[in-house]
Amino acid sequence: MGIDISQFLDTFYEESFEGLDIMETNLLALDAGQVDDDTINSIFRAAHSIKGGSGTFGLMDVADFTHVLETLLDEMRDGVRPVTSEGVSLMLSSVDVLRDMLTALRDGNEIDTARVSEVHADLETMLKGSVAAAKEDQTVAETANAEAAPQASGDGWKIVFRPMVQMLKTGNDPVRMIKELDELGELSVRADLDDLPPLEDLDPEECRIGWTMELKGDVTEEAIKEIFSWVEDECELNIEPLAAAEVPETEVAEEAEAAPVAEPVTEPATAPAAVEVSATAPAPVAEKKEAAAPATVKKAAAKDSGSIRVGIDKVDVLINMVGELVITQSMLNQIGEEFTMDKLQKLQEGLAELERHTREMQENVMRIRMLPISFAFNRFPRLVHDLSQKLNKKIELKMSGEQTELDKTVMEKIGDPLVHLVRNSLDHGIETPEVRKANGKPEVGELLLNAYHQGGKIVIEIHDDGAGLNTDRIRAKAIEKGLIKEGENLPPEKIHELIFHPGFSTAEQVSDVSGRGVGMDVVKRNIKDLGGSVEVQSEAGVGSVFTIRLPLTLAILDGQLMRIGDQTFVIPLVSITESLQVNEAYIKSIASDTELYKLRDEYVPVLRLHDVFGIEPDSKELVGGLLMVVEGDGQYAGLFVDELMGQQQVVIKSLESNFKPVEGVSGATILGDGTVALIIDVAGLVQLARKRNRRGQGQNIAA
Repeated sequence: MGIDISQFLDTFYEESFEGLDIMETNLLALDAGQVDDDTINSIFRAAHSIKGGSGTFGLMDVADFTHVLETLLDEMRDGVRPVTSEGVSLMLSSVDVLRDMLTALRDGNEIDTARVSEVHADLETMLKGSVAAAKEDQTVAETANAEAAPQASGDGWKIVFRPMVQMLKTGNDPVRMIKELDELGELSVRADLDDLPPLEDLDPEECRIGWTMELKGDVTEEAIKEIFSWVEDECELNIEPLAAAEVPETEVAEEAEAAPVAEPVTEPATAPAAVEVSATAPAPVAEKKEAAAPATVKKAAAKDSGSIRVGIDKVDVLINMVGELVITQSMLNQIGEEFTMDKLQKLQEGLAELERHTREMQENVMRIRMLPISFAFNRFPRLVHDLSQKLNKKIELKMSGEQTELDKTVMEKIGDPLVHLVRNSLDHGIETPEVRKANGKPEVGELLLNAYHQGGKIVIEIHDDGAGLNTDRIRAKAIEKGLIKEGENLPPEKIHELIFHPGFSTAEQVSDVSGRGVGMDVVKRNIKDLGGSVEVQSEAGVGSVFTIRLPLTLAILDGQLMRIGDQTFVIPLVSITESLQVNEAYIKSIASDTELYKLRDEYVPVLRLHDVFGIEPDSKELVGGLLMVVEGDGQYAGLFVDELMGQQQVVIKSLESNFKPVEGVSGATILGDGTVALIIDVAGLVQLARKRNRRGQGQNIAA
């Protein structure tokens, strides 16, 4: 019965993308003119595994393209081709092409064959040595290779092939290689069975056989090496001309008598398990585990959201917690079966223990979704490298706090805003080397990405030591657009916040890289949708710092329960500044429907939530009632409620997915008694109330 290896395609794609990330990171670390063996070998192994896996799954377009790239890397690895900036740039482009090809194949889309052919031709051209920067060195290298490498031999070759024990588990089949050798000429084979264990101890997934072969005919050594190229790191291989081998005829005859052909290896070599593992465990994955998490296990996830890697230590903690829950459940069951009132205290203790274990289980399950922010930061070395060249700037990227953990969902959604802010810093923040030198700065600008935890949130900072924001120009543009009045005195930080206003830009011309202000409102809106905030600090001639604050997860919320009439609502704790009892002396009414409450030196608008949601409250009298002061998107408001209840963590459920979008509501949760409570979107609620006041209508949003 055949084995359907297509079931492993998803894993192959995922691990191939990881391999491409490894290639990109290491290519950016290469210095022109220098060859770091570890770096080159890491890039080569990643390309080699992608080629092998794509060949196994029949993705021949990917395999053929990667083969040319692998050949170029092999020459650099052997020291016959210098590492040049042109070569690194071309290989980075090749990584982009491979990523696009794999993405298209995974999603069932057409491959951009024109782009593939263009870069493939560039690789072939470089291999032939006609790239200007490498031409002279390549000619010397080709001459050296021609002198050193054995040419086609009319006598043939002696090949000693000793696979490593684990080679079958990588999906490589020695029989296939022997068959390919047989097609090149006249082949005789001797199997070395010395390491073969007794039948009862034989593991069909281990390769315990070696081969000594004679290949006669007009065959080049390069053609033989090509057959074994996929397993060169998994075997001992020796190739030498037959004339040099000088094998006595009697010995060959005896060997042929002992094992004339390769049939003895057919069964273990084609063991199904070897084929299954092939594409699911390429070499780059092992490298990435060593660099990021020494002991990890793959955690399956929904197909549309990929997968995440979970440290074994986290899995062990969960297993221990399950054990504790089972013990507590058994204890409670026993109490329940023979319950009497004298066991009430023991029952309460057991329930308290169950609550503690459940909370710990929840916290540890949430940690599984937490990934180091390095997954988001890793894209920026390439971005800085490419834009530095495009903008003719010298920029050094520094990153810190890469191991700070963040929920996978938040990380996926923060990527685009981060890219936009970094591009702005590169394009309009950091000056050209000439301008920096004239201003007494180092020619090389500095961009710093920093992440850390603070008060139950993650803080991401983007520092640049560029020109900073031009406060006067921002003020003038704001006056021109009617955002502020002529002569209005605002502190610098308030002026800087204007760049987040929709359509606001001070750029004299919009570049194809970015325009500071263009799209900054989108950045702020996307961050706000994640329950976060963004602010900017800047000093002319010194630089700017953009600070993003985000919740660690979007799945669980620390909330304050409050009641209006017979309905319970949840307000995020982070949005609440204080709660107080209404004092009549501080109430002020303006117009017909607007009420304000004096809070120290400022007035905040009062929102009667029973009017907003169309609910009959316990009392409509503001005096003596409860006012919850909240902040959302920089705006403060006082929410008039009937009762403040307890605080608790709630699991957020999407209202849009299960019902429909509702203004002023960000989601829902199920309380302990089984009832549904809506989670208030404070910023949205404030905006909604302002619109209602402007319209002067008394309609509610419950309709």
